[in-house]
Amino acid sequence: MTHLILSNLTASITELKRHPMAVMNSTHGEPLAILSHNEPVFYCIPAKTYEKMIDIMEDIEFSKIIEERAGEKEIEVDINDL
Repeated sequence: MTHLILSNLTASITELKRHPMAVMNSTHGEPLAILSHNEPVFYCIPAKTYEKMIDIMEDIEFSKIIEERAGEKEIEVDINDL
């Protein structure tokens, strides 16, 4: 059976258990597919990469809200009234 691996780098789960930081440091920030019996079971990414992904997803969500509200009527508000 074939499996799609969405990473250029792979490591076995055994290797990750033995040397977790060495394995992650060897990726130089790239995503890493963790394999069990030659099948991807999860992906590891550095914290900074994860944070960037979250920021991008939030930007996409905000863009959708902006698009939805683009046709709404504007309401003038005086900052002193708030």
